[in-house]
Amino acid sequence: MKVFCGRANPTTGSVEWLEEDEHYDYHQEIARSSYADMLHDKDRNMKYYQGIRAAVSRVKDRGQKALVLDIGTGTGLLSMMAVTAGADFCYAIEVFKPMADAAVKIVEKNGFSDKIKVINKHSTEVTVGPDGDMPCRANILITELFDTELIGEGALPSYEHAHRHLVQANCEAVPHRATVYAQLVESRRMWSWNKLFPIRVQTSRGERVIIPPLELERCPGAPSVCDIQLNQVSPADFTILSDVLPMFSVDFSKQVSSSAACHSRQFEPLVSGRAQVVLSWWDIEMDPEGKIKCTMAPSWAHSDPEELQWRDHWMQCVYFLPQEEPVVQGLALCLVAYHDDYCVWYSLQKTSPEKNGRVHPVRPVCDCQAHLLWNRPRFGEINDRNRTDQYIQALRTVLKPDSVCLCVSDGSLLSMLAYHLGVEQVFTIENSAVSHRLMKKIFKANHLEDKINIIEKRPELLTPADLEGKKVSLLLGEPFFTTSLLPWHNLYFWYVRTAVDQHLGPGAVVMPQAASLHVVVVEFRDLWRIRSPCGDCEGFDVHIMDDMIKRALDFRESKEAEPHPLWEYPCRSLSEPQQILTFDFRQPVPLQPIHAEGTIELRRCGRSHGAVLWMEYHLTADSTVSTGLLKSAEDEGDCCWNPHCKQAVYFFNTTLDPRAPPGSSQTVTYTVEFHPHTGDITMDFTLSDALDTASGDQDQHLDTRLLF
Repeated sequence: MKVFCGRANPTTGSVEWLEEDEHYDYHQEIARSSYADMLHDKDRNMKYYQGIRAAVSRVKDRGQKALVLDIGTGTGLLSMMAVTAGADFCYAIEVFKPMADAAVKIVEKNGFSDKIKVINKHSTEVTVGPDGDMPCRANILITELFDTELIGEGALPSYEHAHRHLVQANCEAVPHRATVYAQLVESRRMWSWNKLFPIRVQTSRGERVIIPPLELERCPGAPSVCDIQLNQVSPADFTILSDVLPMFSVDFSKQVSSSAACHSRQFEPLVSGRAQVVLSWWDIEMDPEGKIKCTMAPSWAHSDPEELQWRDHWMQCVYFLPQEEPVVQGLALCLVAYHDDYCVWYSLQKTSPEKNGRVHPVRPVCDCQAHLLWNRPRFGEINDRNRTDQYIQALRTVLKPDSVCLCVSDGSLLSMLAYHLGVEQVFTIENSAVSHRLMKKIFKANHLEDKINIIEKRPELLTPADLEGKKVSLLLGEPFFTTSLLPWHNLYFWYVRTAVDQHLGPGAVVMPQAASLHVVVVEFRDLWRIRSPCGDCEGFDVHIMDDMIKRALDFRESKEAEPHPLWEYPCRSLSEPQQILTFDFRQPVPLQPIHAEGTIELRRCGRSHGAVLWMEYHLTADSTVSTGLLKSAEDEGDCCWNPHCKQAVYFFNTTLDPRAPPGSSQTVTYTVEFHPHTGDITMDFTLSDALDTASGDQDQHLDTRLLF
């Protein structure tokens, strides 16, 4: 059987649906899952184990059999903990079949098959009765159904159903309770991820200001939560306006409701300022007394920052208020948290909704188009004044009064910059309906609807009539395309340049004029854990899970590099950054592959966890924009990454085992090839020991295929 899977194609700039093997989705799910991260989460595992022991003891002390329902069992770890703690029987529910099959094997490997029954169903499909999946209701409910937002994976409906149909009244629950916390802050940096700021441009005719449409300013933004590693945001980037406020709690030992609700907390601002952002996280208490607690609190709100546990499967949340609001120190306000069955959102009110009788607002939805086209990093990129200035300076060097400019990027403001800097005529290609509508609104708000011509068609379909019979003297791009996932996907600009070649006039300037692919070998502080084998977890053998992940990573598609926003994941460079491929946009895409090979010397000691790749765009001969490293590494090798872009990480699986000693590899040899007809980039890495380079006995061969 075949399945259809979407893949970005840089030769067309679109997502295409391709037939793949029936096991494709399953390999992707396993390879990109957080199972390894969860198994390495010592704090989580230890607190769950403590809570399970206590729950089983309480049931046994009442003279009852301990019957456990474990929803979302994954590897079966929590069920095995329960049996080890003295549970009489466990029903382990897992809807993902490959994971359920692995759980059966892991349970058997650890000798618990007689006490644990793995049920491959969604919990809402589990039946109770003589002929059901469970002969009777359980009296201990164990779950791990949480995401960074707590309820985003459907925890509330699952608990609601379980209490109605699968567990006894007043059952023990692990975790017993969850509490969501919030803190109001002012942050220009984070606010720039949600709103378009005015852009000031100095021109020969004086200052011009590009302003956002009123519709965009009033828009509540995207409905999805922004989840990040909040500890990596500098304290200098935000001002705390409130104490940490407990917004609402859920008692998992009682009937849970998934109905929409709101919860308000009155507070007095600590300082005056502009309320823009709500930072939020949660903790779970594993026992009724709240003595066993697992918290997602960031460092400044953590009871013991020295014991802070790194994790990537649970982070912290950033919520944007619908509008920024002025707050005055000491003048009481109400922060209101709303939630439905899957989402949380916030508002700031003068009085609580309970008092003013307001109806719960519906989940915020973008109605301005911008949040549909631009994600949060893209908003931040557009609002980056230094980046904008760099493009303005580069434009000044290539523009002429009689220039005819064609701009090609999704929802880019470059066309407006070009116009304000004196271009005679500007065309911009917006081949999606969303980008076309958004740019039309922005142009109208700035009285440029008659000055900049929007062409809503694919570049290869461009005709002389679209350009009013004129030849293009400046082809302009950032480049940025919404379908791009990996850094080199924006090479679509090169294919566009090739498609419109016939419309370029003699001596036409292309900006950027070229691009280059760069690589550096790094040691991650923590990110390696998401791909590292676990072996034993809290005394249980989970090698089967390790093997399952390895097989998934060996599958063709799963050998790809992965996009990660590395500003959130500290790492050290073990090598100097190296340019490995160049792409000359002044010429059409070549017919023959572009090939390169070389050696990367490792200049610092450490574990070579992987290679990080990124693109640099050479706007002119003297101006370069990097999507990766922003400056040279310090003596210790600490990396400073572009915060608006995701970099591509290829993990060296042979160096991710924490039990292995630090490698003595001194060089990484590579071959790399760009295939113009398909847009593929193929790579091959080999790590070599310093003492054995000549013999090759210690080489670690890492075959990679980076596909678009």
